[in-house]
Amino acid sequence: MIGDRIEVETPELVVVSYDLAGVGSRVAAAILDLLVCLVVIIGIYVVAMSMLRGRLGEGASADAVFGWALALLVLAQFAVTWLYYVLFEALADGRTIGKRAMRLRVVRDGGLSVTFASSAVRNLMRIVDMQPGFSYGVGLITMILNPRAKRLGDIAGGTLVVREALLPSLPAAARPASPAAVAAPRLTAELTEPEFALLARFVERRGELDPSRRAAFVAQLAARFAEALKPYEGQSPLARLVALHAAEGEARRQGAAVRRDTGAARERHAIVAANAPRWAAFAGRLQAAQGGGLRSLGERGVREFVAEYRELTADLARLRTATRGGESAEVFYLNRLVAGAHNLLYRRRAVAPAEVVRFLFFTVPQEIRRSSRAVALAALLLFVPMAVTAFAVRRDPEAAAAFLPPAMFDRAEDGVRAAREGGGYIDVPEIHRPVMATGIISNNVQVAFLAFASGITAGILTLWVLVSNGFSIGAIFGLYAAKGIFPLILAFVAPHGVLELTAICLAGAGGLLMGEAVFLPGPRTRRRALVENARRAATLVAGATFLLLFAGLLEGFVSPIPWWPLELKLAVSGVTAALLWLYLRQGTAPTARPAPSAPGSD
Repeated sequence: MIGDRIEVETPELVVVSYDLAGVGSRVAAAILDLLVCLVVIIGIYVVAMSMLRGRLGEGASADAVFGWALALLVLAQFAVTWLYYVLFEALADGRTIGKRAMRLRVVRDGGLSVTFASSAVRNLMRIVDMQPGFSYGVGLITMILNPRAKRLGDIAGGTLVVREALLPSLPAAARPASPAAVAAPRLTAELTEPEFALLARFVERRGELDPSRRAAFVAQLAARFAEALKPYEGQSPLARLVALHAAEGEARRQGAAVRRDTGAARERHAIVAANAPRWAAFAGRLQAAQGGGLRSLGERGVREFVAEYRELTADLARLRTATRGGESAEVFYLNRLVAGAHNLLYRRRAVAPAEVVRFLFFTVPQEIRRSSRAVALAALLLFVPMAVTAFAVRRDPEAAAAFLPPAMFDRAEDGVRAAREGGGYIDVPEIHRPVMATGIISNNVQVAFLAFASGITAGILTLWVLVSNGFSIGAIFGLYAAKGIFPLILAFVAPHGVLELTAICLAGAGGLLMGEAVFLPGPRTRRRALVENARRAATLVAGATFLLLFAGLLEGFVSPIPWWPLELKLAVSGVTAALLWLYLRQGTAPTARPAPSAPGSD
């Protein structure tokens, strides 16, 4: 990396450089994306209200309409907040609307297009990066301290945010030579590259300088280039410098070697002179492809585009050798062309619905079985504190005050009265259940995200999330058991409990995998171990989210039903356990084809 530039190697073994995005441009892009999300959420709510209001005339009550509209708003807010970034980055080649406006792009460390897996990891980590509160203090500090300007999500996801320059124009020294100049080519340019760059800066800015300052520069440059200025005697010093600049530029356009250059370096301008027209033509074709996609080129056009891209990578390699790895206008120009074509050719393909289904029903169960030790450890960290706390609180109900807020004691007292009257754990009117279901789903999924993302702290915060949840759930069970109304809480938890607790264990296992990469990377580098384990962990979190969707629906619509007997709700629990067992066995058949780790992953 040179300054704020990162160099990556393409599959063609050619080094391409990218400019790293600055903190300011990334903050501006984030603000734009936040505004887009707010507009979308408000728009969804307005549309939902207008659509549901039409049902008032069909017998639906205003409360029911408002309840469903609020449920849609909760679901939309959650979906937009978490899916907007992942979908845009994975499907729009690393660019959200804000990033596109600021000309930024998310790429993988190797320069290839970001995948669903890497984008999911970097965006799930937002829940840690945005701390404290929603200030993004952790992410900003990490970007400032990291040499590649990475926040924690980029570190775990193996991604970079780069700045994409506008399609550059051909440098003046690389434009085709005039016919008159070609007739009498110069074999050698008199000025070295640093000398020519100095003279070019002066000639370009001479009109901006005041007369006294310009005269001083003219005198200094005339003395420095006295030998090269001899052919232009008889003119004013300024005119001689301008003529020298024009002659040197023309010599470079013809491919003349530069004085003092030796070996491959003498070929630099010859390479540029011979290939500049082809580069300019490719730039036009690239611009068209970036606007309309590769399909706009047609089958033959795509083949020609790929062949020309390979020629450009070879040109870039030769030009870098000729410039001895240094930077020049021609290298920058050609690098931008190669980088633009590289991103266009290697962008990920669209994800088919069948691939998503295969991921959820084959890849996720396979990863759960592969990570069985981490899942078992997460289960121990959840259920052992739960059992110990439940036993302790049952013997001493006052001990629950150390784990539960006062409102839970009031709810337990209400539960005693509800049990005597034949009621349930909570009394939720049917019209409010959609809001309850969506609220539960979004809250539980975000807890799962937190358990996963906390793994970046070497698993310490993940451990705390699991153990603290175990303490809280165990204290509730123990308190209700102490008051003799344990069947009341069991009837509420049974329908959704199997799926919800399994999902917590899966998310916790994901966080523990990340902690393992930090503590015990093995033969891998710690960075590589973190990236690889984070992608595995993201698969577990996808499974947890999948289970929590069904758990939330059961908790919102089935669990609160007061007139269902305990036996029926236990039967629902048994059915969910059986279905979960069948789900976890998916992908074990020897005829099953190997599935990707995530849709569109590498």
